[in-house]
Amino acid sequence: MNNLVVDLTHGGVKISVSLKKKGENVLAYDIYNTLNDEDRRMLEAYGVELLDDLGDLENFNGRMKVIYPVHLPLTHEEISENNPDLDYTFITHHEAIREILGEWGCDIPVVEITGVKGKTSCAFMLKEILFDKNPLILSSLGALLYENGREIVLKKNISITPANIKETVDLAYKIANPVCEIAEGTAESENLRKYSSAIFESSLGVSGIGDVGLLTNICENYPIAKNRSSASEAKRQVFRCPAVACEKESFDKYYSDVVHPKINTFSLTDNAANLYAKSVSYSLDKSEITVEYRDVTTISGKNLSGTLTVKTFAPGSHHVSNVLGVILTALMLEIKEEKIINGLANYNGITGRTNKRSNGEFIIIEEINPGINTDAIKQSIKMIDDLDTYYIAVGGDYGITCEEIDEDKVSHYLDSLDCDLILTGDVGLSIASKMSKNVKVMKEYSDIFDMAKNNRKNLLFIYRSDYRKLSQR
Repeated sequence: MNNLVVDLTHGGVKISVSLKKKGENVLAYDIYNTLNDEDRRMLEAYGVELLDDLGDLENFNGRMKVIYPVHLPLTHEEISENNPDLDYTFITHHEAIREILGEWGCDIPVVEITGVKGKTSCAFMLKEILFDKNPLILSSLGALLYENGREIVLKKNISITPANIKETVDLAYKIANPVCEIAEGTAESENLRKYSSAIFESSLGVSGIGDVGLLTNICENYPIAKNRSSASEAKRQVFRCPAVACEKESFDKYYSDVVHPKINTFSLTDNAANLYAKSVSYSLDKSEITVEYRDVTTISGKNLSGTLTVKTFAPGSHHVSNVLGVILTALMLEIKEEKIINGLANYNGITGRTNKRSNGEFIIIEEINPGINTDAIKQSIKMIDDLDTYYIAVGGDYGITCEEIDEDKVSHYLDSLDCDLILTGDVGLSIASKMSKNVKVMKEYSDIFDMAKNNRKNLLFIYRSDYRKLSQR
């Protein structure tokens, strides 16, 4: 069978090479024309045949597997019009990674996380809970390995495309199996592994290799694939996992048709969920959350019910919702309550993402995320009890994610606020032009921090950006 890997921009090179290593016949099509010379040489070295365009399909017959990313607007017509006799099937990059990895991870707890918001926060809360199991992590902050309390950065600038799950596994293998050690006979096994759990974040669905798939929310169902699909449809892939934790509101709205033996739901307000927040005492430092859970089906088929109280960094309701998803995921993995409580107590936010810091005189709360939208801005501002003591800075960069910010909606909301508002960055400048009232505009976000420091005033900094850019300031 031929495998046609479409889109070499979002992990297609890794998928192509991985399939060739398994002895498959592989074709590749650089649909965006972004293939660099190094990757081109790699494909040539492994014998991957590059198509100039889909018209080249007329030269092939028999069976073909067309492997494409879920966000790509590829249609059956585009394949069949070039070769109407071709016997082909479509599978996503996510599905291909599941096939490539095979039985990898079958002996360790593996969690895959998707959703519109909260994925990275959930990944790092789970990291704290699974800390003694030396978790291997792929997140928007990089590919990381934790070994006996030590963080090992496998790769910093890495996207959360499905192919990078395989890349993360490969990088961890190289760390555990140095060629020199094996050559010198000092390694006892060619299959050494330094991790005993794994957490993988993915933007548009999951591969299905997770013991539990966590779907944080569908707070905005943005279009993908040139409006031929949507976020909710892409993230439906989470139900490929043998067990799923899903926000109840999202499940009821988008997935009520799904038939699956192990779906558990969580909710901030709906006590019909398998796990819900019985009470929340909010704090900018550590919120206290009591949850009640019932009839939670675990990965081994056990049925759990009970109550649990945790204290963790969750200053807003959207943070608490993430905590609920994490608790439910941990219960489904049959992790003991004490370990969940202690792990969440150790979570203090993510520096440069959602975190609070203070110099004793004033407070800075940062909400930095590539997917910040109107609802996220509202939830962040709701965290603040006394807006008079804060500068509220809102802004960001363009071209961060598939989901673009609705500036008209944001400007309408910000017009309704009575606070010391500052707009910054390219997004902030554009929003300011759409507002009916005059607001302070500062193009350089660093100037806002200086102003807050000089005036000894608290700052809530909400910025739509890649974490790595702002973490360098």
